Amino acid sequence: MSNLIWKIKSFEEINTSELYEIIKARVDVFVVEQDCPYPDLDGYDQQAIHLWAEQDKSVLAYCRLFNKGIKYPETSIGRVLTTEKARGKSLGKQLIQYAVETIENRFHTTEVRISAQDYLLRFYSGFGFEDTGKKYLEDNIPHTEMFRK
Repeated sequence: MSNLIWKIKSFEEINTSELYEIIKARVDVFVVEQDCPYPDLDGYDQQAIHLWAEQDKSVLAYCRLFNKGIKYPETSIGRVLTTEKARGKSLGKQLIQYAVETIENRFHTTEVRISAQDYLLRFYSGFGFEDTGKKYLEDNIPHTEMFRK
């Protein structure tokens, strides 16, 4: 994809236009597309490292990364998304690869815990994440906790 830019920033480094596009992408995917009203602004963005791909100022893929002890005892990845127009271009794979590399480089660990929507279990297992057996409904969507050593 031409003029695709990857960005990684702390909350303080994100400008208002970027923040708007990030929140728009999260609402478009999680609230509108998945028909799931939930509190997206959960008070954790300020503690996250934000990783995303953008094209023409529009967010195409996004996730947030947390150091140990914020969401779980281990580091974690959350709010993982690829927008509708960006699907089928392997951006999700690149996103998770960059996320894992970023955690290894910034937080100096390979241990990562995630809460995965069940239809993505095989996708995440390709990155070394294993099903912990902990299954639950989150906002009426089946999830499984996964762990990467």
